[in-house]
This record gives sequence, structure tokens and C-alpha cells, in this order.
Amino acid sequence: MISLTNQLEVRHFEYFLVLAETLHYGRAAERLFITQSALSQQIQRLETILGHELFVRTNRKVILSHAGELLKEEAEAVLTQLKKSMEQWQFRVEGGEGIVRIGFVGSAMQVYLPGLLKAFTSRYPRIRFYLKELSNKDQLQALDKKELDIGFLRSNNLMANMQSLRVFRENLTLVLPENHAITDQNFVDIGQLADESYILFPNESSQMFFGQIMTLCREHGFIPKISHQSIHGPTIFKLVESGLGISIVPNSLVDRYNYKVRYIELDNIQHKTELFAVWNKFNDNTALASLISLLKEAK
Repeated sequence: MISLTNQLEVRHFEYFLVLAETLHYGRAAERLFITQSALSQQIQRLETILGHELFVRTNRKVILSHAGELLKEEAEAVLTQLKKSMEQWQFRVEGGEGIVRIGFVGSAMQVYLPGLLKAFTSRYPRIRFYLKELSNKDQLQALDKKELDIGFLRSNNLMANMQSLRVFRENLTLVLPENHAITDQNFVDIGQLADESYILFPNESSQMFFGQIMTLCREHGFIPKISHQSIHGPTIFKLVESGLGISIVPNSLVDRYNYKVRYIELDNIQHKTELFAVWNKFNDNTALASLISLLKEAK
């Protein structure tokens, strides 16, 4: 293994991944700014070092072999870790203490995250953080690959390598067109809206939240008719404003200034939506440990 790793170079992985994406030597060579012959030689060199054929070549196409499929995952992980490590190194050379990559769902930024990030910056001024808005599903995938250090999402259905901490709990809120017949004064329960079309977050993007909505509706004797789906609050509000349906969202997403919609906070039901901080338990980023410590103190 030592001799194998001594022969591998970063460019081998870079060339391999571009070809694995394009599955075309000509297009891959153009993207890499090298000749097709040079690319072919480097791929053959990589296959010789590893002792496995990575691509199956025919006159018509190029496809990944089984070994190639497996290497694609590892090569992506290697280059991601290398990029992170070099960014950390450069930042620390300049006097910083580390970098934390943070994923979040949109609603987390409305109420919870700004205060947390302000407190984190105050306590650890030499730790830099990067933010990226992603769906629950995409955050979990990025955490698994260690492309993110921590995520703030509405799910605790996690893989075995993940840890989580509930950091925020809030009410659900109905979103109705401005001229809807149901108001704060005559609203009794969600059963009054059984015949409406619903605009919801997709199940595949937010299974826990979607499941809460389904349970709430079933408890009132109906299964909601879903007309549209979106992961973005502004899109949902615009669709409701246009009369294309109604919605149920976390209360922190409420925007009372930019849309002609009506909000009714469901503060008298047991169902609440929760926000979780999630991280990979095998992530050894010391800057992440500082953020987790702050989260636990705030509990």
C-alpha cells in the first residue's frame, strides 16, 4: 500500500474524475487543457498503478467499470479533503484557528441561525465559517461526504455515522390567500380546509416535516390534495398569493411584508416543527468542536 500511494498523484484523480463525468476522452481532454493522447496515457498509468481497469472502452462509448465506480467515490473524497485541508492551512498561516462549513434550510436563517452565528463569531473571532443553503436531503449527503461540517435541518432520520442535537422548536403556520374565507376569527381547526389544494415542501427533501403535515391532516379526517411542491418559502408564498393553493410552513418562515397572504399560527396543536444540528461523528475538525460546544451550552 505504501508503494501504491507513493506513485499516485493528485492529477491522476483529477483526470480520472473529469473522464468519469464526461465519459468522453475528447471532451475530457478539452476541459483539462491537455491532448487526448496525454489523457489516455495518464488513465492507463493510473490503471497500471491500481491494478484494475477503470473504464470499459468500446468503439462507441466509454463507461466506468465496477472498480471505476468505486474509485469515483474515493477520488471525490480525497480531493474534497485536500481542498479543505489546504484552505484550513492557508487560513491558519494567516492567523486563523480554523474553518467550519455550515449547511442550513432557509427557515433556520430567519430566526435561529443569525443569533447563533453572532455569538460564535464573538467567542471565536479567529474561526471562519462558510454558509450554504441546502435541502435536508442534500445536507445529509454532504455531511456524509464531509463536504459540510455541520447542518441545520428539519430531520432526525439519520445514518449511523451522524449525531444530532435539537436546537429549536416552533409552531406550524397556515398560509392562505389574502381574500380567503377562513380568518383568525372563524378558524377552528385544519379540518375546515380538507377540500383545499396544498402547496408543500417535497417529501423527499423534508421527510420529517412532510410526515408531520400528513399526520396532522389525517387526525382531522383527510389526506391533503397536493397541487404543487417547493423547497423555497418565497415560491410557496407566491403560489398561495396567486390562488393556486394553501400551505403549512414553519412559523419562522412567515413574511408579513412582501406577499398578499394571510397567516394563521397553529399555536393550539401538539404538532411542532423542530430544527436539528447534525454532524458526522467521525469529523475531527477542531473548529467544529468549538461550535458544537456552544450549541450544547445554549441548550
